[in-house]
Amino acid sequence: MEFKGSSVYDQTDFFKNYMTRRNRNDSPNNAIEGPIIYELIGSFQGSSVLDLGCGDASFGKEPLHLGAKSYTGVEGSKQMVEAAHLNLLEQNGTIHLETMESYDYPLEAFDIVTSRFAIHYVSDIYNLFENIHKTLKENGKLTFSIQHPLTTSSFASKKTGDKRGNWIVDDYFHEGERKEPWIDQIVVKYHRTIEHYFTALKQAGFTVLELREGTPKREHFSSEDEFVRRQRIPIVLAFSCVKLTKSYF
Repeated sequence: MEFKGSSVYDQTDFFKNYMTRRNRNDSPNNAIEGPIIYELIGSFQGSSVLDLGCGDASFGKEPLHLGAKSYTGVEGSKQMVEAAHLNLLEQNGTIHLETMESYDYPLEAFDIVTSRFAIHYVSDIYNLFENIHKTLKENGKLTFSIQHPLTTSSFASKKTGDKRGNWIVDDYFHEGERKEPWIDQIVVKYHRTIEHYFTALKQAGFTVLELREGTPKREHFSSEDEFVRRQRIPIVLAFSCVKLTKSYF
């Protein structure tokens, strides 16, 4: 059986195994992607934050501790939403059981929109980026990460869920669905080129400020072997964008 979007996280065994993997010190989430996202966002002080595909909202606690005015999470998995409510007890946070596609984006409501390792599950990024642009205030920031397109490109590079020792980069310009074995399930992701993401962001009205490919840094790893392995191929692609103030003449 294959799963699209966040539906796989409602499988109990998958959910438990995923949380164990993600919480490892040397997981890509903690050792590579996390430091980049915090660096790109910068200050949360006084900001209203929207987190798309927020998972268990463990990230949501941090902006609130760092001075964010409010935190709103959007998550399509019921199990993840239940965990998110527990994580945000007595915090100024709101969680919506919605997908990124079904959420009703309020007009000019947020200072920061973020999404971490989730947008590669969305089939229509043009509509998504337009909705995000609409919901940001002027000069608001969009900062998000996805699985690097070099690792999603090949139809043949990952036919099992085993830990990789090598990678095949192929079919890069053949965009579309990729069905990937992951934690004993099949999940559907959408492969796009870096150029495609850049073009979609520009078309939606964003100015792209920075792009990061997840260069590993030794200080974020507890294992030397894992640090060396992660230097072989990029697994994270992150964008920092802004919705600029309109000019009137």
